[in-house]
Amino acid sequence: MEKILVIDGRDVKFKSTGAFLLRYKAQFGRDALRDIFILQESVNAEGQVVNANALELEIVYDLIWVLAKTADPNIPPPMEWLDTFEEFPLSEIVPEITDMIYRSMGITVESKKK
Repeated sequence: MEKILVIDGRDVKFKSTGAFLLRYKAQFGRDALRDIFILQESVNAEGQVVNANALELEIVYDLIWVLAKTADPNIPPPMEWLDTFEEFPLSEIVPEITDMIYRSMGITVESKKK
């Protein structure tokens, strides 16, 4: 699955493939599924924070970077890449990437909004 988001006036491509979870583990030394489940506990399907105590921003930034790296192998390491943005609106990015991750993994998250 691929998406292009406009971040800080630039088109940024994100991609989730079968290698996404392995790339995450290779880069950060953590199990991506565990981190995704932590994300799922803190952010709902619409990308809204529902449990601030469970939210770990490092996981959010790491997942975003790996999705971007999967789409473009030439992007720099995480901190260098993030430093290229003056604005990085997580409130707009997180709903898009969580949807992308959940869909690519077949995770269904039922909205609590009714």
